[in-house]
Amino acid sequence: MELGLGDKVVVVCGASRGIGFAAAELFAAEGAELVIVSRSASSVNAAADALRARGASVHGIVADLAAADGPAHVVDGVMRLHGRADVLVTNTGGPVTGSALGHDWSAWQAASELLLRSAVELTRAFVPGMQARRWGRVIGITSIAVKKPVPSLVLSNSLRAAVTGYFRTLADEVAPDGVTVNTVLPGYTATERLDELATATTQRTGVAREAVFDRWRAETPVARLGTPQEVAAAIAFLASAHAGFITGQALCVDGGASRTLL
Repeated sequence: MELGLGDKVVVVCGASRGIGFAAAELFAAEGAELVIVSRSASSVNAAADALRARGASVHGIVADLAAADGPAHVVDGVMRLHGRADVLVTNTGGPVTGSALGHDWSAWQAASELLLRSAVELTRAFVPGMQARRWGRVIGITSIAVKKPVPSLVLSNSLRAAVTGYFRTLADEVAPDGVTVNTVLPGYTATERLDELATATTQRTGVAREAVFDRWRAETPVARLGTPQEVAAAIAFLASAHAGFITGQALCVDGGASRTLL
């Protein structure tokens, strides 16, 4: 399916690995003008080189979205390169694990800076231009934790829900201007982040790593982990010209693991 993104400037955050990189691959294949963001210079450069080797038009920006100046650095770079963003994919790593009472306020503040502030600042910068041009797409990568809180992930459970509430409100406000805003909720997906969570679970419970993965597979009706490419396909469709009547949605890509009606 032609996604109609060949003339669009697409900004993908957290794009040096995992779901972000898989999404960047699809946007590159569509011929988009691609800007990828990562906090690691070596990682973003390697990802950009890999995409260029496939014929992509891509620039990399090094920025830590948890830092006070991180979002502004992304905005400055994109505007310098292209003067606009037509598609924005917000995405970051996950906050530290821990129980509901196990974090002091500094940990909550750090998680808010990483997950919520970055999404708010980037949309505040890029969405007005989308409104002026009467076309735009915003897709936030969140987590199954929004629908089904995950044990020992209280920061992710709480702040990703906050991002969802912000995006849902934004969706209503900008829909008349031709801008759609949606979130994608990955389930148990074979990424480096899932490896990190498996290690943390093993350290916390003493359960063997493979048993942790077996439990996640058992909780998923399709009886396997997802792939970054499967999540990326949903992101790319929501960014496409075909998805103009879809907004304000939180789309689970989880193999059925959330088990909710809505």
